[in-house]
Amino acid sequence: MILVNGKEVEYEEGMTVKRLLEKMNYTFPMIIVRVDGKLVNKEDWDTFKIPRGAKVQALHQIAGG
Repeated sequence: MILVNGKEVEYEEGMTVKRLLEKMNYTFPMIIVRVDGKLVNKEDWDTFKIPRGAKVQALHQIAGG
């Protein structure tokens, strides 16, 4: 298991940030992802593997004016 925004999510071996966002249906254009408190750059989402037991935060940025 991993924790995503405080919810338990089933872990998949070799799961990348991109795969997790697809699995969670997070399609917002501006998302910040942290894995165990460490920011993961968007260009690394395809290759960054989430470790088993990780705590992930996927935060949607909202622009306002």
